[in-house]
Amino acid sequence: MQQAMMTVVLLLQIVSALAMIGLVLVQHGKGADMGASFGSGASGSLFGATGSANFLSRSTAVAATVFFSSTLMLAYFGNHRAGTAVEESSLLEKAPVSASAASAAVAPASAAASGAALIPVK
Repeated sequence: MQQAMMTVVLLLQIVSALAMIGLVLVQHGKGADMGASFGSGASGSLFGATGSANFLSRSTAVAATVFFSSTLMLAYFGNHRAGTAVEESSLLEKAPVSASAASAAVAPASAAASGAALIPVK
């Protein structure tokens, strides 16, 4: 059940990302409106002179909201999988620690704390 939900949310995220990319590429910049005022012909478009900017801006905002919501849901589902505890799924807690690596990490810290690392050796 949760795997199916995660797949649906992932597909929703991919579709919203592609929609955002397409909508951003279709929009024109602020400097393009200046050309329309001098008669470049953009005022006779499908949505009118400024109608497309409002429609595309709102569509991009909706796609961005869906994208961020699906990202948050994927992060939630990724951390709370069925049957596993959050503490057990950490890679740092599963990594084996050897005795030599642990003592090597402690030795420089104790030398720096005592000030012995600051004494120049001749």
